[in-house]
Amino acid sequence: MLCASMELADKCVVVTGGAGFLGSHVVECLQARGCAEIVVPRSTDYDLVEREAVQRLYADARPDLVVHLAARVGGIGANQKNPGRYFHDNLQMGVHVIEEGRRAGIPKVVLAGTICSYPKHTPVPFREEELWNGYPEETNAPYGIAKKALIVMAQAYREQYGQNVISLLPVNLYGPRDNFDLESSHVIPAMIRKCIDAQLEGRDSITLWGDGSPTREFLYVEDAAEGIVLAAERYDGAEPVNLGAGFEISMRELAERIQQLTGFEGALIWDESRPNGQPRRCLDTSRAQREFGFQAETSFEEGLRRTIVWYREHREQIA
Repeated sequence: MLCASMELADKCVVVTGGAGFLGSHVVECLQARGCAEIVVPRSTDYDLVEREAVQRLYADARPDLVVHLAARVGGIGANQKNPGRYFHDNLQMGVHVIEEGRRAGIPKVVLAGTICSYPKHTPVPFREEELWNGYPEETNAPYGIAKKALIVMAQAYREQYGQNVISLLPVNLYGPRDNFDLESSHVIPAMIRKCIDAQLEGRDSITLWGDGSPTREFLYVEDAAEGIVLAAERYDGAEPVNLGAGFEISMRELAERIQQLTGFEGALIWDESRPNGQPRRCLDTSRAQREFGFQAETSFEEGLRRTIVWYREHREQIA
């Protein structure tokens, strides 16, 4: 039997990746719901790529709910350097989380997938029904396909075993506590760091990847965390659900907006020898609104301002 709406106040919840960027915000949302216990496994204690580690985690925590956020993830450059690792580790972690959850009788598992699973030329706005209508953008296809395979596993286990595993597809996230390492960061923290560092170091230009034409949609991390928790509480469906803010912005316009908000007055140089990635990304978010009442609340400009402030406050620590 699949469960109906879940009251979290008396539950033990395991949040894999709970010490990370998105996970730390999800933990705060769960704390606000009054969860009885929130377990955040660390990779030094439980390497989720290993089946035995997931078995031990479930035996130790005995959770009522698992929110699986742990992932090997990064920007275009990191995906190009680690295609095998990103495919293997993300697939293995998800397989063990689901299968051992079935064996342990865990009532519900929430999987955080990725927008990278969509085909390269998906019609905009991306609707969940388009997920299988083509191959993902090549630079991050191994990661996206590994995550997409877990959606199939979740649906198969639901059909055969009655296991309640739901799949969410968050769009590109940003916000305080993001990864600002230029070797592995996504585009917003990379642009913010380049602008602020160049400003403080007296440089008159920064170099950005691609030609500035691709578009992206961005979801503020606190909104994403709320959407994940709402889905845990209210959604028990088999179909994956987009989590997004419902807008798109070009990389060139994004860079100019971050330049303005940071006060960097130098030139923006576009290195067209570097890959653009997927041409466009923008989600249809109507299913999330309909199924569990999620709608992003934070304006893009306000989210950017908060992220810039956070980086300025933590720049020395990050360096």
